[in-house]
Amino acid sequence: MKTAGDILSALFDEGFVKKAQGYSKFFDSWTDITAKNGIAAAAGHSHIKDLDRGIVLVEMDHPGWKQIIQTKQSKLLNDFRRRFPELDISGISLMLGSASAPGGRQSESQSAAETETTEKPVAQTAQTYEPPQEQPSGAESASQGEPVTRGYGAVKDEDFREKLIKLGQTIADREQSSK
Repeated sequence: MKTAGDILSALFDEGFVKKAQGYSKFFDSWTDITAKNGIAAAAGHSHIKDLDRGIVLVEMDHPGWKQIIQTKQSKLLNDFRRRFPELDISGISLMLGSASAPGGRQSESQSAAETETTEKPVAQTAQTYEPPQEQPSGAESASQGEPVTRGYGAVKDEDFREKLIKLGQTIADREQSSK
C-alpha cells in the first residue's frame, strides 16, 4: 500500500513543488516589501490578490491606502522584479476591495470588531428613533403661511434641525413661486 506522500510525489514533480513554493513566497512578500519601501502600515490594509499575466493585483480596503501605495508603485515594482525575476512581473494594478485579508476573507478579530461597531449604533438608533409625523406638502404649508416644521422631531441636534427646516421652507417657496 502506498502512502499519501508517495502518491503526492508521483503526482507532483520537483519542478512543480519549487514553482508552488516560489508563488507562496511571492504572496507572503507583501509585508516585507511594503516595510522596505517605507509604507509598512499599508500591509495591514492591503494584500496581493493575484498575479495575472505579469501584473501584480493589489487590493486595499480604502482609497487613502491606494493613494499611498501609488506614491511607491514604481519602487514596489522594482522590488518585485528583483526578488522574483522568474515571474516576469511587468506592472502593478491597484484595486479597492472590501477586506484586507488574503482571499477577501476577514480575520475573526476584524469581523468581531466590525460587528461590535455596527451593532451599537443600530441599537442606539432603535431606542431613540421617532417616526416622522405626516408632513404636508411644501405648497400646502407655504400657502397656509405656516413654517414647514413637521417631521423633524427625530433630529436631535437643534441647529441641524433648524437648517433642515429652513431648507424645506426654501424648497417649498421655490415650488410655490414656480407655479
